[in-house]
Amino acid sequence: MKSFKLIGLALGASFVLSTAAFADDLTIAVAGPITGGESAFGRQMKNGAEMAVDQINASGGVLGKKLALDVEDDACDPKQARSVAEKIASAKIPFVAGHFCSSSSIPASEAYADGGVLQITPASTNPLFTDRKLWNVARVCGRDDQQGLVAAQYITKNFKGKNIAILNDKTTYGKGLADETKKGLNKAGIIEKMYESYNKGDKDFNAIVSRLKRDNIELVYVGGYHQEAGLILRQMRDQGLKTVLMSGDALADKEYASITGAAGAGTLFTFGPDPRKKPTAAAIVEKFRAKNIDPEGYTLYTYAAIQVWTQAAAKAGTTDPKKVMDAVKAGSWDTVIGKLEYDAKGDIKQLDYVIYKWDDKGGYAEVNPKGS
Repeated sequence: MKSFKLIGLALGASFVLSTAAFADDLTIAVAGPITGGESAFGRQMKNGAEMAVDQINASGGVLGKKLALDVEDDACDPKQARSVAEKIASAKIPFVAGHFCSSSSIPASEAYADGGVLQITPASTNPLFTDRKLWNVARVCGRDDQQGLVAAQYITKNFKGKNIAILNDKTTYGKGLADETKKGLNKAGIIEKMYESYNKGDKDFNAIVSRLKRDNIELVYVGGYHQEAGLILRQMRDQGLKTVLMSGDALADKEYASITGAAGAGTLFTFGPDPRKKPTAAAIVEKFRAKNIDPEGYTLYTYAAIQVWTQAAAKAGTTDPKKVMDAVKAGSWDTVIGKLEYDAKGDIKQLDYVIYKWDDKGGYAEVNPKGS
């Protein structure tokens, strides 16, 4: 029997919280896209949160109490995310690991700030999330001004003199990442031959692909999510283009390979150093794999977000969100993704982005890893 309880299973956009049923437990929340186009990442977050709660409870819980987990679905929709945040705040839940999409995390964070909820996102990389000086926000991932710069440096080194195109899906995450990459390229003296937007959820990219073909684009950088990037890749190959596709961390799920098949081989993307390979994660990775779960993408980042909060609450001796946040920013935290320390904004000091490449077997590996 599992030592945590799940409230609000992922059956829709909104769930009724029943905190009275868990009077002896301490409820925390995880919020992300349990449904919708980015549900693969919601699944990662849910898996990470469930395992973290399970392991923390097995070790005695937090401040003498067992944790109960409330799972909330925002479907990566800003309005739905705000609604979820208001509900979590009204239930007096002190901490949420979430959200995934920056376009959800940013509006939700304002409701959490007003309602007294500490928010640590495992995955939202837009700089604005921590740049607004809210008291309650932090993340265990990096920022797009870091990620975009790494992408730009790689492109500058390996595709200088080539025809470059930049696409974005108009979302907070996608456009923000594309613009940061463009900024890095332009600063290095590389001017893209094409800059174009599309709508998240689009399925027909043949008009854009035709332009890529006309302009002899050799690398296309896609600021957006894995579903659209996968379709762009497939439609490029259908039109005979050998153009290299590069994107960001939203390609860090095997669902990308299920969309592209073997044609996705050679796709490049930026992501943090693979936490599955860190010695700090070895024992937990084995526990995931014993359950037939691959802790890919943001699974272990979600686990780490809960670890940071748990350790900070224990050090503060309270779950009071403001006191816990003071502890978060003042301390150093041992997590599955390594030791984390924070700046005054709530950004971590340690994470470096690296380049990964998808292969034709549905896996990806770091390009030129250190020590190779």
